[in-house]
Amino acid sequence: MKRLALALLLLSTAGASAQVTSGFGLSAKDTNAPIQVSADRFDADLNSKTGTYSGNVLVSQGQMKLRADKVKVNVVSGKPDKIYANGNVLFTAPSGNAQGDACVYDVAPRLITLTGRVVLTKEKNVMRGSTLTVNLNTGQAQLGAKQAPGQRVQGLFTPPPQSQKNPP
Repeated sequence: MKRLALALLLLSTAGASAQVTSGFGLSAKDTNAPIQVSADRFDADLNSKTGTYSGNVLVSQGQMKLRADKVKVNVVSGKPDKIYANGNVLFTAPSGNAQGDACVYDVAPRLITLTGRVVLTKEKNVMRGSTLTVNLNTGQAQLGAKQAPGQRVQGLFTPPPQSQKNPP
């Protein structure tokens, strides 16, 4: 069962990574890279058809990584239906990071929802909110702040340094 649940997680994560990586600036060859999962523990529940990785969970493919305290995979009709990541969720890629308290990947509609204290960073640029929804089919994302202080999305953008060249 451990191998089956691991395979289900890998298959479902592969689909998500293929779309997400293009948005994170990874090359096409990274989407075909092997997916690795490591955790302190794995538990399978045959009755509820779930597999749960817990303790320092790391899912990686190419240069993209997902870290969380716990990752749970729900299976319906032998296929992954929803994947839940909880506790210190962090996506990292060469082009930036996204972090939050929890994440749900709804496989069929290909929607990722990151919730809690959501922080997006790219170099010195930072955006904050409470809910990030990414549609992997359309590539559209929406950051909301209904649960954030002041209930407003916040952003801090640092312009690139200007050249110090003197005119001739």
